[in-house]
Amino acid sequence: MTGDRTRERPDFERRGGGVIGSIGSLSLQTGRRLFDLVLPPRCKKCGALVVADDALCAACWSSLTFLGPPWCACCGLPFEYDVGADALCGACIASRPLFGSARAALAYDDASRELVLSFKHGGDESLARLFACWMAAAGGELLHDAPVILPVPLHPWRRIRRGFNQSAGLAAALARITGLRWDALSLERVRSTPSQGGLGRLARRENVRAAFAVRHSRRQRLAGRNLLLVDDVWTSGATADACIRACRKAGAARVDLLTLARVL
Repeated sequence: MTGDRTRERPDFERRGGGVIGSIGSLSLQTGRRLFDLVLPPRCKKCGALVVADDALCAACWSSLTFLGPPWCACCGLPFEYDVGADALCGACIASRPLFGSARAALAYDDASRELVLSFKHGGDESLARLFACWMAAAGGELLHDAPVILPVPLHPWRRIRRGFNQSAGLAAALARITGLRWDALSLERVRSTPSQGGLGRLARRENVRAAFAVRHSRRQRLAGRNLLLVDDVWTSGATADACIRACRKAGAARVDLLTLARVL
């Protein structure tokens, strides 16, 4: 009898642990259901009731234009039809961009603008998690070589006024999802510039010329590394180009660009 009991004990302990685990899991599920009854999850865009946290309703989801192949192999500009995996758009053929490759999760249009701006000016961390998932899907090929993720920095005065850096929020969420390292200290904005809003392409480039630099004390961290520059909206590319120039001057091997949305 003693031998039988000894042999049975591990199974009993396993079963007991399973019961305790099941009770804990059941309590967690019950608590979540009670919480959802009081504060049910709502669409992050329109506020309609949804079945899960950090989600959009079907109508808002279907209104967004998610970007994906077929697209330019370099900049990710969508093509109307498939012209080959290595095909380039006219702009990339005419002048090769400074970045290695670039991708964006969404088209920045009437449907996505309110959602993007609510994050940019509201700082909702749950939106950062949602957006980072979309960005990881759109930029999966850019993550293969384990790049260091760098957010586009804000000038300290603007960060104080706004309260947070939306690009840093996206970079942090993307790092948590992918397991990659992110660095919010090496690249800095050394010159305060007026808002890019309302400026033309040439004016935008002049506005951010020499506005970014890699801290001298941290150059060795980026030298010879592949980097992934993260920003919220890609408009003319002027800000990204200024950041990439600074990173390449510091010795970065390659700099790719990943944004939440892109003006098409």
